[in-house]
Amino acid sequence: MIDYRTKLTLHRQLYPFNDLEYSIESDRGRILSSPAFRRLQKRTQVFALELNASIRTRLTHSLEVAQTARFIAKSILTKLSEKGLDTYGLEGMENAFVSTAEMTSLLHDIGNPPFGHFAEETINKWMSTHALPLLDAVDTSTETIEALKNTLKTDIVNYDGNAQAIRLISKLQRLNLSYSQTLAVLKYTRGAYEPKPSSDDPQSYLRKKPGYYYSERDYVKTLQESLGVAAGHRFPLTYIMEAADDISYLTADLEDSVEKGILNLDQVYDLIRKACEEENEHYLLDLIQDKYEKAKRNEAPYQFNMFFTLTRAQLVRELVGHVVDIYVAHHEAIYEGSFNSALLEYDRESDYYKAIHILKKISTKYIYQNREVQTLELQGYTIVNGLLDLYKPLLEICAEDFSKLLRDEKIECFVAMRLIRRISSKQIVAYQADVDSIDTEDQESFVLLELYYRIRLLTDYISGMTDDFALNEYQTLMAL
Repeated sequence: MIDYRTKLTLHRQLYPFNDLEYSIESDRGRILSSPAFRRLQKRTQVFALELNASIRTRLTHSLEVAQTARFIAKSILTKLSEKGLDTYGLEGMENAFVSTAEMTSLLHDIGNPPFGHFAEETINKWMSTHALPLLDAVDTSTETIEALKNTLKTDIVNYDGNAQAIRLISKLQRLNLSYSQTLAVLKYTRGAYEPKPSSDDPQSYLRKKPGYYYSERDYVKTLQESLGVAAGHRFPLTYIMEAADDISYLTADLEDSVEKGILNLDQVYDLIRKACEEENEHYLLDLIQDKYEKAKRNEAPYQFNMFFTLTRAQLVRELVGHVVDIYVAHHEAIYEGSFNSALLEYDRESDYYKAIHILKKISTKYIYQNREVQTLELQGYTIVNGLLDLYKPLLEICAEDFSKLLRDEKIECFVAMRLIRRISSKQIVAYQADVDSIDTEDQESFVLLELYYRIRLLTDYISGMTDDFALNEYQTLMAL
């Protein structure tokens, strides 16, 4: 039975409200006021360290995703109202449904590191090379402790922006969002310490990437149990956020590539037209031909804007309608969170899926593999990798010495004494809270977990930087 009143609730970790509307507005205010959200304005979408303010950042991208999610959510409510919203426990819950989908979309990228997805790979490569040997060196005397070590080793080499978002919300920023709002951010339902499922697994898509770390496993379990979401399943409104994100990408990167001078309007049109003709695709071909002809009737400076504005408007409108139909057709599975697909990828025979496939292929070949973009990625790699190298001494000292650093006491490693003062106090408090929760009776477990949380602390610090702050910190510490 579908009843959204059991999903959109008042539950939160501290100081719950007794009115749902107050709770929803409180979540909205906390998100918009969060430093983690503001930092998105200085994070890469595609083009790192971009001075041109008209090029998208993670912040402007997130605003676009939120608007599309709002459109999808309102359209779903309109469709469901045909049978009566009370049938689904949505009568009087419309604002909660729409706002939760919208705010989840604003939050969806807050865990992404500086310099985009390439930095995720950089962090994981560095952890494999430098952090794994540190954990390996910890002695274990039982199979239980050895199993814990292997769990933590798997976890630290699976940094992911989605998992980092859950950590930011719950521990680093302590936003104290409602459980509904928080669980909606959990895009993938696999712990970073768990193996990737096989392709024939019923949760193969839902668990294809890490969604949370070992450090937040108990918190995620609390969210799921409170809202009646089974392990490995999603919160229903997460599907809306994901679809809104997928839709927002379609023309955005092509649009920015023209603004950057990588492509021009005629080249974009020709690339899409040729790709459509090669694959015998007509929906997208007819759409872009119509918009291109209309755009060309305008003065030259406005042709580019006109083409993308018209193309984006029609694509968004029609793709939203497509997403809404799939959501409603598979409502039961989506509500319980077992629907094992992105909404836009479900019907692979549809005109919409083929259009999406073509646009993604063009972006990959002509933008993401562009020399300038890849140069920026290599610069990001050098900066992130270099910062991790510079801060490595904090991982190489023993737990007792690190504890002394936090008490502002002297230790033999004079470099670590200076490095610790550069790390955010909020991140240190999160580390300390995690360490305080460890059972000190089992010394082997304590040594393993303390080191794990220290590795997590370093990851929190580096991944929490903006592009320009990371560049400045690298230049400063490298004396450039």
